[in-house]
Parts: sequence; structure tokens; C-alpha cells
Amino acid sequence: MQYFVVMIDYGRRGREAIVDPEITRRGVVSRVTSGEYQNISFIHEIAENSVEDVTEAILAEAALPQVPPEEVDLQAIRLDHARDLRKHEKA
Repeated sequence: MQYFVVMIDYGRRGREAIVDPEITRRGVVSRVTSGEYQNISFIHEIAENSVEDVTEAILAEAALPQVPPEEVDLQAIRLDHARDLRKHEKA
């Protein structure tokens, strides 16, 4: 049997361990990415008789890709916005 334990830290209000035997690694990653899991203290993977700290690996998987600023075409964005505004003008 394999499952994950996600420890959430609420500061003065305490901590909560979320244990769901049905959730997969992909499910944990998607919940971290969506922001459902925030203020994570640690994530442990329990498999058979062993415990592994997978916090860094899952947080790395859940990180959004960084787009370098030079790849963003600001002029195209401005023109697209102007075109969208024209669509809603009354004829």
C-alpha cells in the first residue's frame, strides 16, 4: 500500500495532516499546483514499511514554468486587446 501525507501549517491555528489513500502522486502535484495545498510543511510518501520525504521533488514538479521576459511580445498583446475591444463596439 502506498499513500501520501501532506502536512499543512496554519501558523497559530495549528497544523493539519492530510492523508488520502486514494490520491496518487499526480493528484498531490495537481493540488499543489492549483493552490489547494498551501503552506506545506512537508510531504511524505509512505510505501509498505518505509517513509520518504518527497517535499522538494513534488514542489519542483508543481512549479509553474518560468517564461523569460524576452519571449513575451508586448506589442502583440496590446494589439490583441485592441482587437477584442473593437469586437464589442456597437456598429
